[in-house]
Amino acid sequence: MSMYEWDPSGLAAVDAVLEHDSAGLTLLYHLEGFIDAGETGGQITERLLDDLPHEVVARFDHDRLVDYRARRPLMTFRRDHWAAYDVPTLELHLVRDATASPFLLLSGPEPDVEWERFAEAVREIVERLNVRLAVNFHGVPMGVPHTRPVGLTPHGNRIDLVPGHRSVFDEAQVPGSADALLEYRLGEAGHDVLGVAAHVPHYLARTPYPDAALTVLESITSATGLVLPGVAHALRSEALKVQNEIERQVDEGDEELVGMVRGLEHQYDALAGGEDRENLMAEPAELPSADELGSAFEQFLAEREEGD
Repeated sequence: MSMYEWDPSGLAAVDAVLEHDSAGLTLLYHLEGFIDAGETGGQITERLLDDLPHEVVARFDHDRLVDYRARRPLMTFRRDHWAAYDVPTLELHLVRDATASPFLLLSGPEPDVEWERFAEAVREIVERLNVRLAVNFHGVPMGVPHTRPVGLTPHGNRIDLVPGHRSVFDEAQVPGSADALLEYRLGEAGHDVLGVAAHVPHYLARTPYPDAALTVLESITSATGLVLPGVAHALRSEALKVQNEIERQVDEGDEELVGMVRGLEHQYDALAGGEDRENLMAEPAELPSADELGSAFEQFLAEREEGD
């Protein structure tokens, strides 16, 4: 418990909820700092906190968990003095959806150190607040085109809550993350946990891709019963704008650019048509490289990152 502290009013609000609802709460969690292609998880957490009523339940010790020299917080200099400091905040919130149903949201920077102690602290919180299901979400870059539906890879011990999706590979070793370790340790401790990874076109991985965030949000609401129409509407509106801008860039591109996108479409359709195979990647085809697609979309990415 030395890693975090309760907010007395927020904890009292959760206890009041638990007095009238023995079924338990849903915990959504997303930590910034590792792979989140298309800012999939970041868009969802930002919308939830911007659009819905919420209050802090617990605060983690950012001074203990964040390496400031690796991720320097922003400070504002005004004329002749420092005027503001953006304090890193890793917090647990009690949030209410459109029907006033409560759920928990853990968000903030991924801890740089003490992952095991952090995972143990979150497990304590899960058990203290009677969390019935923990859900994490993010985007991963994939060789898929923006002209096809966003695919999902569910993981954890409750993938039955996101039916109709298959893994594209059997086993892989990848760099770890605090999100992944939380899922692993909570599952080990016997808690229900679900992860949702959206497949983001890898040539759009560095820019916000609302289609992926919207698809993940829809899977979360379906799995948890949360009602989030305002968040979905906002993401849907942004998705339409981004798709129109992508199509404009493609239309103005050269034949090589169009050919690369069409090649991804053919690959996607071939894999989608091979669902009777044990592994959808069992017959690999040659894909354009990330560098080829990245250079072709360089102008688009630059405009998006500058907020144009």
